[in-house]
Amino acid sequence: MNTSLLACLSIVLTGLLAQASHAAEAAPPDTLKSGKQVYNEVCMACHDTGVAHAPRFRNKADWAPLIEEGQGILTAHAWVGVRAMPAKGGKPELRLVEFSRAVAYMASQSGGDWEDPDAGMMKKIRHEAEERLEKAIKEAQAMKQELHRLNEEDD
Repeated sequence: MNTSLLACLSIVLTGLLAQASHAAEAAPPDTLKSGKQVYNEVCMACHDTGVAHAPRFRNKADWAPLIEEGQGILTAHAWVGVRAMPAKGGKPELRLVEFSRAVAYMASQSGGDWEDPDAGMMKKIRHEAEERLEKAIKEAQAMKQELHRLNEEDD
């Protein structure tokens, strides 16, 4: 190999190593929270007391009909928001996997036989959440069309 080619390769490799090192330093370590941590930080505020009819933690009667829905459906519906519960439990930066762990934790402490979701369950949750959002979008679009129609009637 000639000297200029070696110098060029050296510069490229040095740049790549510097980028990789910077990326490793800039990226936070993958520190996903457990279901219990998320419950304590986010969910407890409502689920400990049953605010706005939230199913109370460790209350089997409150959780039984929800557990019957199944882990994928319940988690997805809660993720996008259901009844008085805001999407993502009201914490926009909460990751879906962490949220899913919290739902599994609450259900398992309240009579369900649920575990932290594996890859297959996460796929089901994402699919159901997408379907739920599509339905909500269609409903919102229908309401918007109705408003346009009403506005035209007023004109």
